[in-house]
Amino acid sequence: MLKSMQIQNFKSWRNVSVDCAPITGFFGTNSSGKTSLIQFLLMLKQTKDGTDRAISLDLNGDLVSLGTISDAIHGHDEGLSLQWEMGFFLDSELSIFDASKETPTVISRSKHLNISASNVVYEGGPRANRLSYRLGGVEFSLAPKAEQTSKFDLRSEKLEDDAADFQFVRTQGRAWQLPGPTKSYAFPDQARTYFQNAAFLADLEAAYEAQLDKVYYLGPLRQYPQRDYLWSRSRPTDVGQRGERAIDAILAATAAGEKRNLRYKAFYKSFQEMVAYWLKEMGLIEAFWVEEIAPNSNRWQARVKTKKQGSDVLLTDVGFGISQVLPVVTLLQYVPEGSTVVLEQPEIHLHPLAQAGLADVIIQAATHRKVQVLLESHSEHLLLRLQRRIAEEVIPSEDVQLYFCDAPKGESTITRLEIDLLGNIQNWPEKFMGDAFNEAAQAELARLSRMKAV
Repeated sequence: MLKSMQIQNFKSWRNVSVDCAPITGFFGTNSSGKTSLIQFLLMLKQTKDGTDRAISLDLNGDLVSLGTISDAIHGHDEGLSLQWEMGFFLDSELSIFDASKETPTVISRSKHLNISASNVVYEGGPRANRLSYRLGGVEFSLAPKAEQTSKFDLRSEKLEDDAADFQFVRTQGRAWQLPGPTKSYAFPDQARTYFQNAAFLADLEAAYEAQLDKVYYLGPLRQYPQRDYLWSRSRPTDVGQRGERAIDAILAATAAGEKRNLRYKAFYKSFQEMVAYWLKEMGLIEAFWVEEIAPNSNRWQARVKTKKQGSDVLLTDVGFGISQVLPVVTLLQYVPEGSTVVLEQPEIHLHPLAQAGLADVIIQAATHRKVQVLLESHSEHLLLRLQRRIAEEVIPSEDVQLYFCDAPKGESTITRLEIDLLGNIQNWPEKFMGDAFNEAAQAELARLSRMKAV
């Protein structure tokens, strides 16, 4: 689970620090940098997924396209370095060992992992020039030697008094130079050869990769519904960036006999029943199911009833919002527990009541399924429902972190919204969700003026 995120010199952000919670929401004006925060996380994920180890940062991939490093770096200033730090809560305690001893000893163990890295612009592209991992009270870093940018040193540093004393032990033989970091997050293979007790570095890298593998993304532009779907009977990893595999995911979970419940000790529902439950709770439909057109045809239709006594119709023949929120509901129920789901404008094409109901879908996934949700939204109704549920003690205020992004002078700023135990926002920014009071006042003045004229 993502614990924190710090970024320097990325797009409109000169410096930004975010503490994450089970539900983390980014709100704000258009072009304020909200999407850039998500893009950075996606860039790290696609860099990890990339097969070319020579690429320091994969700026253009399946998840996000950022152009050149000049486009991605703050102010297009190629003299700046792109720096970042990510903190993670691991599912279980990670232990690393010093293998140079006759009996391997523990160097450090913790459920908290931090990674920080830096990239400079070199020959028109990004080049990793610093990398460090921190586990518990010990940090392991790869950094250039003084005034020698092509030669690197591997070091360990004790950050806490009770941490173990550890030093890398060189392999005997001729010394050679260490190259810089690989793919921004990995130590070069030579480090494990050059030092007798550096094998554990692979464990740190694997832990970081495992955290990014648990990140799932659904974008704001989703596929139009189809009149029928061909299912290859394979199990997709997620619902796709545009929700194009939502029906596949539903069918795969159904075929596997997966069940979900709303809360601890509640009755279990089939996967389709759980999806239908939430669509109904949001006030969108009365019933939902996916069925095969004919036996062994392998073509499937998504059908809904909008009214209890009404006829069932295809998903294509009802309001567009249902098909747009279906991937959101499906993804939150489909991903493994402990995953991180990134949602851009999950409320798109929904009416206000359904937007509020969507907050309950997210809360249930976060509190019961332990799915972390990072969302970027413009929905006041979703926000108000979150506040209400905090007041009702459905979710504790510390499990919700909300941020307001703005760019008044072209450079993004971020404000952490202070939410009290009753769900009140103590530092509500001016015109955060528009200026409804002023609109109503101006409309009333216009009416009075017209009545006076009559």
